[in-house]
Amino acid sequence: MLSIENHILQDVRFLESPNFSERPENEEISLLVIHNISLPPGEFGTQCIEQLFCNKLDCDAHPYFDSLRELRVSSHLLIDRCGEITQFVPFNLKAWHAGDSEFDGRNNCNEFSIGIELEGTDFESFTEFQYEKLVEITSLLLVSYKGLTPNRIVGHSDIAPQRKTDPGPFFDWKRFLGALEA
Repeated sequence: MLSIENHILQDVRFLESPNFSERPENEEISLLVIHNISLPPGEFGTQCIEQLFCNKLDCDAHPYFDSLRELRVSSHLLIDRCGEITQFVPFNLKAWHAGDSEFDGRNNCNEFSIGIELEGTDFESFTEFQYEKLVEITSLLLVSYKGLTPNRIVGHSDIAPQRKTDPGPFFDWKRFLGALEA
């Protein structure tokens, strides 16, 4: 059973990313953003995501990585294909996951959101393990952060539609949100 202590999930791997900043004073966490990522694109289990979020990616190791050379990004959590969870930024801090974004008339969603990355792509289904962990984590976040509600859970594509497509058409929103209500 997962729990949160001092804004960190307990009993999961924690790799501290340098890519975070303080939230504005008295800013309530009130949005959950679901993403997908794979590095190189379409490849799983490479540990390149963790390296990217910790600024340790060898950008000469793959041609695609050249486009990531100056990128400084992170997410609060990553759920890999086997359901293993890694936390990079405590929830009370601002992870750099949403970029240029807008929700409910507010810009810069990083200020008030938590970002969860699912290891995956826009072109294939996510795993049973990932849905199970995502539901468990989301249920815990909804209890722990009162500003979060089920109607404030979105995909990256919802807050940055001109730039982003994730979590993509294979993410089963009905299944995920239905499991939260169960």
